Amino acid sequence: MRVLLMSTPVSTHFAPSIPLGWALRAAGHDVLVAGQPDIVGTAHGAGLCTAVVGEWFDALEPLTSGLPEGKRPIEVGHTRVRDGHWDDVNKIWLIHCRYMVSQYLALAREWKPDLIVADPLEFSALLVGGVLRIPVVNRRWGVDPAGFPGQEMAARTMGTMLGRLGLDGLPRPALVLDPCPPSLQVPEAPASQGMRYVPFNGSGSLPEWAAEKPFGRRRVCVTFGRLTAALNGLPLVRTVAEAGGALDDVELVLTLEPEFQGELGPVPGNVRVVDPAPLNLFLDTCDAVVHHGGAGSTLTASAFGLPQLVLPGITDTFVVADRVVATGVGRALDEAGTQNDPEQVRAALRALLDDDGHVTAAAKLRDEMAAMPTPAHLVPMLEELAG
Repeated sequence: MRVLLMSTPVSTHFAPSIPLGWALRAAGHDVLVAGQPDIVGTAHGAGLCTAVVGEWFDALEPLTSGLPEGKRPIEVGHTRVRDGHWDDVNKIWLIHCRYMVSQYLALAREWKPDLIVADPLEFSALLVGGVLRIPVVNRRWGVDPAGFPGQEMAARTMGTMLGRLGLDGLPRPALVLDPCPPSLQVPEAPASQGMRYVPFNGSGSLPEWAAEKPFGRRRVCVTFGRLTAALNGLPLVRTVAEAGGALDDVELVLTLEPEFQGELGPVPGNVRVVDPAPLNLFLDTCDAVVHHGGAGSTLTASAFGLPQLVLPGITDTFVVADRVVATGVGRALDEAGTQNDPEQVRAALRALLDDDGHVTAAAKLRDEMAAMPTPAHLVPMLEELAG
């Protein structure tokens, strides 16, 4: 069969489709990734073929709009979303759909897929599937408080576009796949089919330092993804480095893009600043993870059974932090004042490492994820959907 993978133009939204794409290819099916240039590099790096649709989107631009120089979004109250107020965030994907759907329709008519797989906020996939009578599978990217409210908003507000396309309403997905284990997912998320999270954090080489076990110290990975430093986040990175430097029994491995390392300045002797590398290559050498609440960081740390300290900064990362705390897997500092205070970061990190309850909860979550069916096990289900 032919499977079209679609995604909103954010690599984090797309990444969990990659192991599923591999599984479909290994089973002998044709897979094509359709998306804007923002995700093409990620797809090519994973060995998947692409069709470029539309222009660059640049998810960083709406996040930096109106952001004062030197301030992080959390410091000025931007993009903090909680308690179900998702319409303002999701409107951008509604507008995005209006511009993109005709181009996706043209591609689908030409390539003739038997099945479409897309993240919940790529509303174009549901429209293309409805018009062409192709089953659509939604695939969440992790803890997802936004996808189903987004579709409800789209169903309420897309009437004119739906009518123009000959649709009575927003088509529903034939299946929802979820790589997030149920205990970590938001309780209000609609029912779904679990799909084991297979870490894909990009391609790269095994770092030489990973084999160097820190004698008498516990290793803590600090990873803030690609956006944090770009969103004026270097002061936060310095704060975490200072906090970790005060813990003599800890080695902090801090991943940071090379272009920002020169601006970081000197760090304590027990802090190792390294270029980003796929987390799955070295998290087995770590005892805990400090991160920003990104889907990839959260699920990869969970798959390795590691306690987590979450320092959220934008949109759904605050909900991720809440869920990490609720499962007992870790702790969170979700206010600018606490994140900017090295003493409070140090205390949270100390508590994370010294509380055996976090280790137990993290191991339980790891085992829950390992029991979920792999993408390969779900291929026959997708074949049946596609007829």
